[in-house]
Amino acid sequence: MAQDTITRTADTATLRLWKKLAAVPFGSRIFTAAVSLKAPYFRTALPHVVEMGPGRAVVTGPLWWGNTNHIGTFHVIAACNLAELAMGMVAEATVPPTHRWIPVGMTTAYPTKATGGLTVTAELEEVPDFTTITSGTDLPVHIRFVDGAGAEPITAVITIRVSPKK
Repeated sequence: MAQDTITRTADTATLRLWKKLAAVPFGSRIFTAAVSLKAPYFRTALPHVVEMGPGRAVVTGPLWWGNTNHIGTFHVIAACNLAELAMGMVAEATVPPTHRWIPVGMTTAYPTKATGGLTVTAELEEVPDFTTITSGTDLPVHIRFVDGAGAEPITAVITIRVSPKK
């Protein structure tokens, strides 16, 4: 993503909180816990937000018995849970307070088994000029999954609809 596109958005309240907490010891864990209180289902994957900014966020999740499938690998729905959290952090860091966002679709493929924990990176190809969004506009958020072995066992795109607040 080009650096000049990042200047198109001002810091949102969520991004300001991230920056404040990420600067102190255990702050990213506190931030993640706060997000998980707001949206409790995310807790099931034991997430950790490790990076957040306009157009990009990174979330990790360990392999533990609560998110494994019957063959002992990372369950794809638990992985999708991490993906949705990463996408939400991108949206919260990018979409200005003049607009709102909501996920409207997710496309996934899982070409191989995930081994170990996952690092999930969500990215916009380009941060749009939000002043030009005057009605519902769909933005794809590309999700990259990397497992403990360095493989990419899952691919996903989550589409968010962005529109001006009424």
